[in-house]
Amino acid sequence: MEEIRTDICVIGAGSGGLSVAAGAVQMGARVVLLEGHRMGGDCLNTGCVPSKALLAAGKAVQARRQPAFGLPGLAPAPDHAAALAHVRATIAAIEPHDSVERFEGLGVRVIQEYGRFTGPDTVEAGAYRIRARRFVIATGSVPALPPVPGLDGVPCLTNETIFDLTEPPGHLLILGGGPIGMEMAQAHRRLGARVTVIEGARALGREDPDAAALVLARLRGEGVEVIEGAKVERVGGRAGAIELQVEGGTVFVGTHLLVATGRKPALDRLNLAAAGIRHSPAGVRVDDRLRTTNRRVLAIGDAAGQGQFTHLAGYHAGVVIRSMLFGLPARARHDHIPRVTYTQPELAQIGLTEAEARKRHGAAVEVIRLGLDTNDRALAEGQTEGFIKLMAHKGRALGVTIVGPAAGEMIAPWALMIANRLKLSALAGTVLPYPTQAELSKRAAGAYFSPRLFGNAWVKWVVGLVQRVLP
Repeated sequence: MEEIRTDICVIGAGSGGLSVAAGAVQMGARVVLLEGHRMGGDCLNTGCVPSKALLAAGKAVQARRQPAFGLPGLAPAPDHAAALAHVRATIAAIEPHDSVERFEGLGVRVIQEYGRFTGPDTVEAGAYRIRARRFVIATGSVPALPPVPGLDGVPCLTNETIFDLTEPPGHLLILGGGPIGMEMAQAHRRLGARVTVIEGARALGREDPDAAALVLARLRGEGVEVIEGAKVERVGGRAGAIELQVEGGTVFVGTHLLVATGRKPALDRLNLAAAGIRHSPAGVRVDDRLRTTNRRVLAIGDAAGQGQFTHLAGYHAGVVIRSMLFGLPARARHDHIPRVTYTQPELAQIGLTEAEARKRHGAAVEVIRLGLDTNDRALAEGQTEGFIKLMAHKGRALGVTIVGPAAGEMIAPWALMIANRLKLSALAGTVLPYPTQAELSKRAAGAYFSPRLFGNAWVKWVVGLVQRVLP
């Protein structure tokens, strides 16, 4: 067995692991990167990239169907094969950036094997034994299948396999009404499938209820059947005729089943006990500097159990790079991490929702809500469904909810504001181009100050005094 000594060994070549490897090697560290499956991880191959590409294909079909500006809608025949070709082309366009060749060109030693700890400072991967000053666990997550009787006896899809379908599903049953479930429901409905979503609690249950209601209304209007508060008791049937029985005895029958009930950290191969690393089903136990119970090992992204977002893994990568390369006491915070559900309309959230803000700060929270129908750009484009909701306290944003076209883009200035703890006056005083939807965010920030300026007796007295004194 060949022994390798290095500064940093990164286990997992998903978005977080690749960011650590690229950053560290370009700043002079010796880096070994282990990946037993595909470079780019879930995000590139089975997650963010293919799902957004499929949503874009469905959006194009829907846009041709919709009558607008006096023009009649068309009735295009959805082309599932063409949509999947777009998915594959999108992945192929991004793959070189995440490839073995690129990282070896940067100076990273890439070993295409799974890694497992054999001691507190040793990992074995295939024919290699790696000793490193620091290890970074960046193994991501895998679909979590719920313990529903009969589920293991029928063919089911997850986000890792649904893009492998060569034919469109006739009737797609989706178990789980979270972001993945709702995104795939809308995409497949627009591409011609009948779709039924079954959720045991409330669909998009983590999100602001007002914002979620707009998304669900749009999906239902497009023909997606969304069943909420329906706990699945049994799965049965066979390929092409899969049955889901919910409490009360109702049975739903479909040709395909997509299980979208969440994901779990991918830790099983790592043999963490050998390295003295404590963990739970939620992920590796880390402190606010992302250090595990083994001082040599850090964990980032999904594996760290603090959120399952590509951009969070990238942020974690920056935190551990500062720690490992410069010895800085860099700490991770999570109050400034945005999230987006990429349905149409999109739903974006950063910080606290209204319910969370009121629970934490009570009546001291000020909630400002503005509809897209008050925005000139939205009116000009006939895209007025949606709103922004700002939760403010002592001149700063506690959280922001945006639902509507391009909500994921509109959340960007709020991510900057909250990450840097800027006051609302910073955005209120920013000059934005007219007409843009971004102006709605500025108006929301400005609305916080309106009652403090307009109608304020003290302000009127000062203005009156100045007018009398000035020549």
